Amino acid sequence: MNDIGFPGPAGAGSQSEIPPSGEIMLWSALRAEAIRAAGSEELLAPLLNRAVLDHDGFAAALGAVLADKLADAALPAGRLAELARSAMLHDLAIVAAAAADLVAIRTRDPAAESYLTPFLYYKGFHALEWHRVGHWLWQTRRRDLAHFLQSRVSEVFAVDIHPAVPIGTGVFIDHATGLVVGETAVIGNDVSILHEVTLGGTGKERGDRHPKVRDGVLLAAGAKVLGNVEIGREAKVGAGSVVLSNVPPRATVAGVPARVVAWSHGAVPALEMDQSLPDYVI
Repeated sequence: MNDIGFPGPAGAGSQSEIPPSGEIMLWSALRAEAIRAAGSEELLAPLLNRAVLDHDGFAAALGAVLADKLADAALPAGRLAELARSAMLHDLAIVAAAAADLVAIRTRDPAAESYLTPFLYYKGFHALEWHRVGHWLWQTRRRDLAHFLQSRVSEVFAVDIHPAVPIGTGVFIDHATGLVVGETAVIGNDVSILHEVTLGGTGKERGDRHPKVRDGVLLAAGAKVLGNVEIGREAKVGAGSVVLSNVPPRATVAGVPARVVAWSHGAVPALEMDQSLPDYVI
């Protein structure tokens, strides 16, 4: 268990379902961390007030943080915060998913010593939560605005996820720089993705042409998964690998092109966050 009582990586349980009481606990922990930080670093007090302490709940604070990160002359922070709040009001699953994503970061990333740091500063988290807003816009046929958000997120965070892509909860995008996810891709629950990962097509084909990443998968740094292939549940793709065919559940694949080099036993790769590969090839 982590410090506010959610399942940690040592367990087999999913982190992707957080009850409403869990969101309240997360918000209380986040506020307490902001109060401590504001007391110890006077220079940060205005930022912490604007981002956390001036708000009455997790959703409102999240909307403010996301808006400040993406604001520009075309859409100032106030308008973007309104957009984020509207999305979260109409689709409460966005808030629940964001809470689960934040818990996933705190649980899986040894560099995340609090909830406050990723909430304020992790661009993988910010890009993912803006994607959730953009996906809601896409589903409600507001596609011009969804494309604007995709473009703006790509400019600011170097993360390019098509707004049509459904993404599960408890997802951790570590470092994030260079992530590309194509239009017909699918990402499941409790997935961990590192920097410079591509979930892309193989050419100019149309239709269903991008990868399907199932629950519990770890995509290590620089992995390229191309085409309408499936990465099976709790599989691991090694760093720098190029995947061109289906990966069985719980398989570890590596190489160019990737092939099975091991099988997972026990721990879920996405939760374990172990990018190492065996010294032998089976």
